[in-house]
Amino acid sequence: MMSPAMVGLSFIVLGLILLIGKLIRIKSKILQRLFIPSSLIGGFIALILGPDILGSLINLIGLEGTFLSNGLFPLEMLEVWVALPGLLINIIFATLFLGKRIPGLRDIWNIAGPQVAHGQTIAWGQYVFGIIITILVLTPFFSINPMAGALIEIGFEGGHGTAAGMGETFNKLGFPEGTDLALGLATIGILFGVIMGILFLNIAIKKGETSAITSKTEISSTEMAGIFELDNRVSAGKLTTRTESIEPLSLHLAYVGLAIGLGIIILQSLIFLEELTWGSATGLYLISFIPLFPFAMIGGIILEKLLDRFDVYRTLDRDLIVRIQGLSLDVLILSAVATLSLVAIGDNIFPFILLAIVGIFWNVVVLVYIAPLMIPSYWFERAIGDFGQSMGMTATGILLMKLADPDNKTPAMS
Repeated sequence: MMSPAMVGLSFIVLGLILLIGKLIRIKSKILQRLFIPSSLIGGFIALILGPDILGSLINLIGLEGTFLSNGLFPLEMLEVWVALPGLLINIIFATLFLGKRIPGLRDIWNIAGPQVAHGQTIAWGQYVFGIIITILVLTPFFSINPMAGALIEIGFEGGHGTAAGMGETFNKLGFPEGTDLALGLATIGILFGVIMGILFLNIAIKKGETSAITSKTEISSTEMAGIFELDNRVSAGKLTTRTESIEPLSLHLAYVGLAIGLGIIILQSLIFLEELTWGSATGLYLISFIPLFPFAMIGGIILEKLLDRFDVYRTLDRDLIVRIQGLSLDVLILSAVATLSLVAIGDNIFPFILLAIVGIFWNVVVLVYIAPLMIPSYWFERAIGDFGQSMGMTATGILLMKLADPDNKTPAMS
């Protein structure tokens, strides 16, 4: 069992690795140009120092049984890290709509109908082509579990969070390696999403396809390093309660916990309803395999509606919620990449490569050929955001949109 001391030490080490990742990013011009997040850099550092790389090298040179034979980190610490992504994804999804005004469906469609259609085309295409390649090639020739057909969408469109959140479902359904394959695809997605996104941006500028900029945007060295310049720093959030009453951050963490709690109640209610109806009668169970995080998102929407209706003091601040979300995402990516099983990927290396190629190819096709037909105005600025998001991270999509439209001259960001 994991001791409280080991859990605490695990977070301390994660913090140190994240700090090292940030320092490396500040010093590395290549990583800055690629806009690789510090959490991903730190994750690779921890992965290299873990059992699959450092530990394997130590054993390979005949030093089995030494203190480094399992890598630099104790197995108990790795057990803590393995559990974190599945927990943190619930926080990330619970915070998606907390503090946001949720417009009606009519408003959403009028403002962003083409964008919604474009984004859904990417997402469902990842399912369709993933399933096709699995049916025709991966399962017949490589004997991989047919559930691999969903891995492109889970890894690319979903990203590290969704991949980690689906881990328990993969385990229940007898496909435990699916988690590592999805996490690996999410990592590939982030890397290629940024690199190819910047490449397509430069091509679009040269071809005159961009409306907001006509030449490569100049970015200061401070911005490249990922630091806000001293004169341009903004507040991380507003204090909505007096600290002698309750610390505002504590209150917001409580709101997040309540949203997740509502999600648990909804999920367990549906599982109970399934047991009373078709589950006990047919033996077919579906809801029990659904992870918690989409219900945590629903819980967040319900809580936001309740607070909007009854919280006369407006104690929920969106910026503080975003900070909680960002912290959770950094720790999730770091711990997920750090505990990535290279053995699982190595055992399925050819299916992994084929899935990555198919996923990248489909995203490029949608960006280059389909987006101009689906989005009537400012197609590139809007499509490049979907391209980045559908390759593994919403943050990547936002980054690419900011590069394509730094002064928000187009409706892409909204």
